[in-house]
Amino acid sequence: MKLHIPVLLNEVIEGLNLKENYNVIDATLGGGGHSQRILEKTSPNGKLIGIDLDSDAIELAKKRLEKFDDRTVFVQDNYQNIKQILKNKKYELSNYPIRAILLDLGLSLYQLQSENRGFSFLDEQGLEMKYDKNDEGPDAKYIINNYKEDQLEKIFREFGEERLSKQIAREIINNRKTKEIISGVELSNIISRVYKRFYKKYSNTNPATKVFQALRIYINHEFDNIKKFLPDAIDLLESGGRLVVISYHSLEDKIIKEFFRQESRDCICPLEVPECRCNHKASLKIINKKVIIPSEDEIKINPASRSAKLRVIEKV
Repeated sequence: MKLHIPVLLNEVIEGLNLKENYNVIDATLGGGGHSQRILEKTSPNGKLIGIDLDSDAIELAKKRLEKFDDRTVFVQDNYQNIKQILKNKKYELSNYPIRAILLDLGLSLYQLQSENRGFSFLDEQGLEMKYDKNDEGPDAKYIINNYKEDQLEKIFREFGEERLSKQIAREIINNRKTKEIISGVELSNIISRVYKRFYKKYSNTNPATKVFQALRIYINHEFDNIKKFLPDAIDLLESGGRLVVISYHSLEDKIIKEFFRQESRDCICPLEVPECRCNHKASLKIINKKVIIPSEDEIKINPASRSAKLRVIEKV
């Protein structure tokens, strides 16, 4: 299995504004690439709290970060529970001031390479798409084979902004009448056939990208997780601490951008109100006014980074 390449690594480290002995939360540990550089920058005594819902991700990250074992706390949980994690006596973290937090919303390479998970267009074995393998909610296989056409169309449109959501949903319904759809490659092929009817020009982006993204977001409640996480992360940060967020989807980025914009203002009253009545006070300062994206060189080395958008704020 190839080693995961962390996206926008230098930009993340610069954005976090790390110094020696800083305590940092990597809220989406993944392959541990960002965490490795964070631990190097916060030596000799900085703690890293690495959170991931995927137990396999944690095991892989433990191997990568083995030499930092005495400074790393691994937590298998949903990043939206960040406050409860720090209060949990099991981890003994309540007395650690948090100076920086990273949230990277992308899939790690190992998840795309893992068989039976269904994250990959090429997966011939499974169609699951769950970060938490113990989650009892519906997986992608159940949704694709049991949801009604209008339900599928709504998921693809609202969570993936797929322009051919109706046509793709109808094609899925037609295909599953004769055979259950059981793998990522089967679903990808169905979507590709729809695209070929409407688009003749070749694209470097797989036609199934938005549908797979929509299913993953829907199944793992990712929009709700982000909305819960952001205010809690700001509360946990020390004054002057930094939060860096990397998103890969325009709707994710919209949630993040709007939250940062609102919380960077002292007054959020409607424009027609002549005098402030909300008593809202800014809790953060936006560090990068313009969103940070990967360079052409990085995209060539790591094509998975092409849609990444990085935003940085500092708690005031």
